[in-house]
Amino acid sequence: MKPDLLRPLLGSIGLVIGFALYALAGRLAEPWQSACIGGMFALLGVSAWVYARGERWIQGLALLLIIYGLLRAFVLR
Repeated sequence: MKPDLLRPLLGSIGLVIGFALYALAGRLAEPWQSACIGGMFALLGVSAWVYARGERWIQGLALLLIIYGLLRAFVLR
C-alpha cells in the first residue's frame, strides 16, 4: 500500500475553503445565513456518503450531517 501524498494537501485546502465559506455565510442576513450554512452541512453529508463506499460508520456520520443541515436550513434559526 503506497501513501497518497496528494490527499493530505487536498484535505488541508478543503478545510481552509470550508472555513472561509462558513465565515462568508456568517455575514449574510437571516434567513439566508441559516439556509446557506445548512446547505453546506447537507452538501458535506452528501459528499461523505459518496466517499464512504460502503463503510457504515462514515455513512452514519454522513446521514447525521445531512439531517443537521436540513434542520439548520429549514427549522433551526
